Amino acid sequence: MGGVKVTMEVGADGVAVITIFNPPVNALAIPIIAGLKEKWTEATMRNDVKAIVLTGNGGRFSGGFDINVFQKVHGTGDISQLPDVSVDLVVNTMEDGKKPAVAAIEGLALGGGLELALGCHARIAAPRAQLGLPELSLGVMPGFGGTQRLPRLIGLSKAVEIMMTSKPIMSEEGKKLGLIDAIVPSSELLKVSRQWALDIAERRKPWTRSLHKTDKIGSRSEAREVLKVAREQVKQTAKNMPQHLACIDVIEEGIIHGGYHGVLKEAKVFKDLVLSDTSKGLVHVFFAQRATSKVPNVTDIGLKPRTVKKVAVIGGGLMGSGIATALALSNTFVVLKEINSEYLQKGMKAIEANIRGLVARKKLPQDKADRSLSMVKGALDFSDCKDVDMVIEAVIENVPLKQKIFSEIEKVCPPHCILATNTSTIDLNIIGENTISKDRIIGAHFFSPAHIMPLLEIVRTEKTSAQAILDLMAVGKAIKKVPVVVGNCTGFAVNRTFFPYSQGAHILVNLGVDVYRIDAQIARFGLPMGPFQLQDLTGYGVAVAVGKEFGSAFSDRTFKSPLIDLLIESGRNGKNNGKGYYIYEKGRKPRPDFTVLPIIEESRRLTNIMPGGKPISVGDQEIIEMILFPVVNEACRVLDEGIVVRASDLDVASVLGMSFPSYRGGIIFWADTVGAGHIYRSLKKWSELYGNFFKPSRFLEERATKGIPLSAPASTPSASRSRM
Repeated sequence: MGGVKVTMEVGADGVAVITIFNPPVNALAIPIIAGLKEKWTEATMRNDVKAIVLTGNGGRFSGGFDINVFQKVHGTGDISQLPDVSVDLVVNTMEDGKKPAVAAIEGLALGGGLELALGCHARIAAPRAQLGLPELSLGVMPGFGGTQRLPRLIGLSKAVEIMMTSKPIMSEEGKKLGLIDAIVPSSELLKVSRQWALDIAERRKPWTRSLHKTDKIGSRSEAREVLKVAREQVKQTAKNMPQHLACIDVIEEGIIHGGYHGVLKEAKVFKDLVLSDTSKGLVHVFFAQRATSKVPNVTDIGLKPRTVKKVAVIGGGLMGSGIATALALSNTFVVLKEINSEYLQKGMKAIEANIRGLVARKKLPQDKADRSLSMVKGALDFSDCKDVDMVIEAVIENVPLKQKIFSEIEKVCPPHCILATNTSTIDLNIIGENTISKDRIIGAHFFSPAHIMPLLEIVRTEKTSAQAILDLMAVGKAIKKVPVVVGNCTGFAVNRTFFPYSQGAHILVNLGVDVYRIDAQIARFGLPMGPFQLQDLTGYGVAVAVGKEFGSAFSDRTFKSPLIDLLIESGRNGKNNGKGYYIYEKGRKPRPDFTVLPIIEESRRLTNIMPGGKPISVGDQEIIEMILFPVVNEACRVLDEGIVVRASDLDVASVLGMSFPSYRGGIIFWADTVGAGHIYRSLKKWSELYGNFFKPSRFLEERATKGIPLSAPASTPSASRSRM
C-alpha cells in the first residue's frame, strides 16, 4: 500500500491542493477515505488555508470506490467494513465545511469519484473526461450522495438516465448540463481550479451546495411523472434486479422530503443492496472477468505478444463476415477469402451492412466507418495470404473441408502465422491432423453475431505454443472481446457445458410440457429468450449438425428428439423462413405458432417417454431446474477434466457467450448459491425417472457429498488441458 496516500500542499495563494494517490485509477480504498477526512479537517482548521482543490494523481481524478471492499463484505457478511463516507465525509466535512472546495477533474470521475466531486462547490474539468455513476452495474447504487446531488445539478430525467444505464458522459456534455462549471486544458486545470476556489471564498463566484439546489428538479408532479416512466422502463429492461427500483425510490425520497432525508435513506438502502445476491453475482463476474487475463504457463513466463497487423478470414458467411467486421473496426487489415465472386460479394456486403448498422445506431462515427471499410480486401485464392500474421478459418462445420483449408494455408502463409479456426464443436486435433505446424493451430471461437458478442473462446491443444495463445489473447483484447483460454474437446468449454440446455428442453416437451411455458420460464429466470425461440433464431441446420457432434462424443448422455427433423420435414426453418415454433413477421414481435402443436404431438408419440402416456405435472421452478441442472452437471465434468483454468472462467464464458444472467454470477456461481446437494438430489431423482441424461457426474456427487462448493479448486490439480 506504499503508493496509496492522500497528500496536501498549501500554496502561497492560500489554496490547499488535496491529491489522491492510488494508481492506476485512484480508487477510493479505505486508507484513501481516511486520508481525505484527515487532510480536509486539517485544511479547515488551518488559518493559512482559504480554500481547497481536490484532484487525483496521474491524470485521473478517481475511478470510484474500491470494489475489493465489496468482495470482502460478500465473503464475511460484515457490513461494518464499509466506511461512513456519505454523511461523515461528503456532507459534514466537504459540502457543509467552512471552506469552499473545487474538484479539478481529469481523465475520469466515476462512481464514488464523481460523488466526491459533487460534494465540492464547483467542478472544473479537462477536455474529454469521463463522468458517470455506474454503481447499478455492480448491483448497488450511488452511496455517497449521488442519487441526491446529480438530479439537483443536471435535472431529474438526465440524472436518472445516467444512473439507470451506468453509462458515462464526457465533460463537454457535463458542461452543457450544468454538472461541470468550466472546461480548461489539462495544463491549466490546477491553476484555474485554484483561482475558482479563491473566487468562491471571496464571494466573486457562487458558493453552491448542490444538495440544497431545487431549481432543476421541477414540480413534484413533474418529478413523479419522470420517476413513473423510469420505473416502467426498468420493469422491462432490468427484471430480477432490485437495485434499479431501489435507486428510483431513494431519488424520490429526497425530492419529497429534502436532500438530507434522501442521503440518509440512500446510505441505508446502499448497505442493504451490497448484501444482496444480485450484488454478489455482479461483483463476482467483475472480478472473474479480470482473472481471465491470467493464464498459467502463458502470461507468466515473460513472453510478449507479437503485433498482428493483417489477418485472413476464410469464409464470408455469417460468422466470417462478423469476424472480419470486428477486426476491421480495430484497424486491422483483413483479407476476406471466398470460393467464388458471388459468395465474396455477399460477404463484403455483409461487412458493409454491419458497419453501416453501427453508424445508423450512432455507435460509430462516419469517418471511422469509412476507414474500417477501407481495411477489408476481398480475395478468391490464397495468394493474398502470403504476408498475413493470422488466418481465421470460418467455413461450415465440415471436417474434410477444414482439413483441406489448413493444409493449403500452411503452405502459403509465413512461418510465424497463427492458424486459427472458428469451429464451435469440432476437436482441433482432427482439424489440424494433416498439418505439420501443430504448435500454431488454435481455436478462435467467436459467438454470433461475432462483431457484437463480447466473448472469444481461445482453444488450445496440447501442442499449441504459449506464444500463439498470447498473441490471440492480445488480438481478442484489441477487438474489444474478453478472451477466455480453454482446453480442447468436443464443444470446448461453452458449447459443451450448454449442450444439455436444449436437450433438457426437448425432454420436457416430449414429457408433455408446453413449449411456450418452457420458453416463458427460462426468460423469467433471466436469459434473453427460451431454448425453442433460440433454436428458431440460430436455425435448425445448426441444431442438427451440433446434435450429431455431441451425440457421437457423449452418446451415454444425449437425448435424441425427433422434433427438429419433423419441423424441417414440415417446411419450417425458424426465423430463416419466418416459421418455427413462432411466427416471424417484419416489424412485429415473434408470436406463438399453434399450428406447430400437431408436430409436437407426433414427436411425443415417436419418443413415447410420457409416464403412462400422460403429460407429467411439473412446477415452474422445476422446469427451470430440469433445463439448467443438467448444464451444471456438464459444467462439473468440464471442471473435472481441467478444460478451464478456473471455475470463474466458466462463469464469465456463460455470461458473455450464452447470455446467462450476469446478476446470477454465471453458471457455477449460481449453482453454488442453489447448493450442490439440491442439484445432485434432483438429478438423481430425475435420472431414476427419465434416464441417463440426468445422471449426476462423479464430480458433482463428490462435491455434494462432502459439502464442497463446485467453484472450489481441485485439492490435487489434474493436468489441466487449458494450461498445458
